[in-house]
Order: sequence, then structure tokens, then C-alpha cells
Amino acid sequence: MSVFSRFHDGPLRTAKEWVSRLDRFSEYGDQSNGLNGSASPETIEALEEILISADVGVSATEHIVAAVRNEWGDGKSLRELIAKEIIRIFEAAGNCQTKIKSPRVILVVGVNGTGKTTTVGKLAKLLSLEGKNSLICAGDTFRAAAGDQLEIWAHRAGAGIVRGQVGTDPAAVVFDAIRSGKAQSKDVIIIDTAGRMHNRVNLMTELGKIRRVASRQVDGAPHEVLLVLDATVGQNGLIQAREFVKLVGANGVVLTKIDGTAKAGIAIAIAAELKIPVRYVGIGEGIDDLLLFSERDYVNTLFEVS
Repeated sequence: MSVFSRFHDGPLRTAKEWVSRLDRFSEYGDQSNGLNGSASPETIEALEEILISADVGVSATEHIVAAVRNEWGDGKSLRELIAKEIIRIFEAAGNCQTKIKSPRVILVVGVNGTGKTTTVGKLAKLLSLEGKNSLICAGDTFRAAAGDQLEIWAHRAGAGIVRGQVGTDPAAVVFDAIRSGKAQSKDVIIIDTAGRMHNRVNLMTELGKIRRVASRQVDGAPHEVLLVLDATVGQNGLIQAREFVKLVGANGVVLTKIDGTAKAGIAIAIAAELKIPVRYVGIGEGIDDLLLFSERDYVNTLFEVS
């Protein structure tokens, strides 16, 4: 099932509000000025306000507004013009996936409360549907509850799990998990980590240690560093994300809590400002509620254009 069809079951309903605002000023905004649909200063100002209020972000808004200034008019559809520019923004962010030999090592990072641990379980299930055999590493050794929760999710996903005692060095657990995954010929090793704020230097340093241990075990590991962001926090999430990208090399994003309270534009802001792709979206609490992100499905959902 596509991202597009799943979004229409409830997520991203807030998109309709700002798209309808686009339509209103597209149809009526400049007619009184006799500009026949061209982009007047008033129109540009209104467009900027709509995009910023939808959490599209400053960088993406500048790209979109420039396209509107240069190309809108002569009966062109504002919806289609903006949709085309958003696709360009996503494509410029690239894709962090590369072809490698097994096992593929995925490091999952983020702050507390973003849904990181549940995302690990959902990711293992999603990969199993692609025929991948996963092993989960319970790298959050600070809380017993974290390991217990992850063990439940691993069972639901049909994945193996390696965990250590509370207080164990997380890097040591990662070492054991990768060694076990290689011995069992696992396709993917997914490493959960303790939630941490981006400004906690000691915890961020620990992630660096985990990365070094992984790289010594598997060439090029970790192959993906997925940053889990709560989509409902909007632009505040970008502040966190910039630091995770800079300090631990996050090269992909998982957006969680994509529901009626999340503003539609945050995925666009991430691609434009961080230059890293959104890889997955979480749309609910169930084991199957993590979806591979498709920029074209996403834009179709926002604008209902083909």
C-alpha cells in the first residue's frame, strides 16, 4: 500500500487548510490589480506567510517563491508549479541508501519522546516484509524499561535481539550485536540508542564511540544513521536535527507522529535545510504503521496532482 493511500486514511489532514489557502489567492488574489495571475508583491507576501505557517521553513520557502516569481502566470496552475518545486527540493536532498554487502548496519538516534524505540521495532517489521532478516541491538542500557520495551517490539516484528545488563557500556552491546548478527548471517542490524538532547556533549560523544565500534566490525558501518523526529514539534525539530547531522553524521530522517496535529511542510523543510532525505514516516502506533517515504506520494497527498 502506498504512502499516498495510507495518508488519506487520516494523516496530513492539516495539509488541506494551507492548500485551500493557496487556491483562494491563486484564483482571486491579484484579479483586482489587473495582473492576470502574475505574482505581485502582495501575492508573494501571502505565499510566504502560507508556507512558513505550514512549517515549510525559510530555505524551502525561498526556493518555492523564486519559482513562483519566475514561472507563474499565463494560466499556469499554482498548485502544480509549487508541487514541481517541492519535488525538486526532495530530489536535491538525495537518498542515503547504497548497495552494500550484508549486514547493513542502521544506527537509530534522537531525543527522548520521539518514538525512537518503537520505530526500531516497526522498521524491523517493515524490512521483514522486504525479505530482510533483522537483528535488533538494545543500545539504550540506561533504562531497564527501554530494553524490555524493545524486546516486546522485536518479538512483534519477528526479529532477534541482543541486549545487555542495565549500565553496560552501550558500545560493548553494539559490539556483541554486530558479532552475533554476522555469525547468524543477518541482513540488517538495527541499533537502538538512548534518547539524548542534542546539546548533551557526553551523550553525543558516546554515539561517536558506537559509530567507531560499528565501523571496526563492518566496513562502512553504520551505513545509515537515522534521526527520529517528532513531526508535531515543527521547526524546533530542525534545531535538534542540525546538531545530530553535524555531530553524529545523521544521513536520513524518520518522521513520527504524522497525524492531524503535524503540519504538512516539515518534511519539505528537512530536505531543503538539512540536505538529507526523509526515509520513513510513522503514521500510528501499530507494528505496520511505519512507511517508506515517497516524495511523489507525499506531494500528491498535499496537492492531489499526478
